[in-house]
Amino acid sequence: MALEAVQIPDDTAFLSFKHQCESTEGWSSKYSKGGMEVWMQPTSHDAKAAGVVHKIKCKITIKDVAAETMYDVLHDNDYRKKWDVSVIDSHDIARLTVNADVGYYSWKCPKPLKNRDVVTLRSWLIMDNEYMIINYSVKHPDYMPRKDLVRAVSLLAGYLVKSTGEKSCTLTYLAQVDPKGSLPKWVVNKSSQYLAPKVLMKICKACRKYPDWKAKNNPHLKPWLNPEQNTLPTIHISMLSIQHADSLEHIDESGLKEVKDDRGGDSDEDEVNSKN
Repeated sequence: MALEAVQIPDDTAFLSFKHQCESTEGWSSKYSKGGMEVWMQPTSHDAKAAGVVHKIKCKITIKDVAAETMYDVLHDNDYRKKWDVSVIDSHDIARLTVNADVGYYSWKCPKPLKNRDVVTLRSWLIMDNEYMIINYSVKHPDYMPRKDLVRAVSLLAGYLVKSTGEKSCTLTYLAQVDPKGSLPKWVVNKSSQYLAPKVLMKICKACRKYPDWKAKNNPHLKPWLNPEQNTLPTIHISMLSIQHADSLEHIDESGLKEVKDDRGGDSDEDEVNSKN
């Protein structure tokens, strides 16, 4: 999604994203087990030399979560702060249209990396029994890069949720995200083929608890489904500009040594597998 000017994704952009999620052509399978599949899109020699980041795609099959619930969980910022142990701050900044907004997200990275943040334009679309959310990085005048965080860049990231039954669905996550910094090879491998599947497992786990939580926390408030409930200030798209990775400060992390990430997490995979 190489844009020179900020644009709100149209139907063509969503169809292109869906095609990338569903196609296997040009993708290399890295993992397939327990309802989880992981693909990487190989990067050419010239692209590597130019510093182009790779794409990753993860798909998980869930037999006990409705597509509607999954979609709600992906949108609900208040609930995210309950289940996402990596989140530092996550909030919507302003709306652009009934199905597009600008948001801020900062998160903890595995030790010893510096924490990251990102400002993105996000848009969403429901088509029959399919739900899509896509985003890419933008610059907002009130959210400039901070000294205590590394500003990451989302070239394209998003989710495709497909209903496969009354209470079952598939979730595909596709991303091309430049984490910035100067990351050694082991970090790239870990963040792509390890962390992304772990996030999907945690989302699935969160989905199972969402109906009970939502019933006690503004159960009828879902501005992503009901635009009239959205109280965000409206801004014009001209206030935003594309966030190019090469315009950000270079932060060298190449001297960092790998440390054991003792947050655990095997139990998440075990739980997902036991549910599938």
